[in-house]
Amino acid sequence: MDNHWRSIVKAISWRVFATLVTFMVAYLLTREAIISIGIGFANATIKIFAFYSHERLWNKIGFGKKMVEENYIT
Repeated sequence: MDNHWRSIVKAISWRVFATLVTFMVAYLLTREAIISIGIGFANATIKIFAFYSHERLWNKIGFGKKMVEENYIT
């Protein structure tokens, strides 16, 4: 299971990349840098929290995970 900090770093790194893609698409459609920056910023702000929540939710779901029995020798 990923800890909270790993999930936060993953969310931020993905958002940086995805925001650049969103900015480029918005700029191609509008040819307005300020509008494109606004769209990219709004997109990043909303989706970083959505991604983090989604990631933490999936950590609680057992689907596709294999249970590993831990053997400790004392």
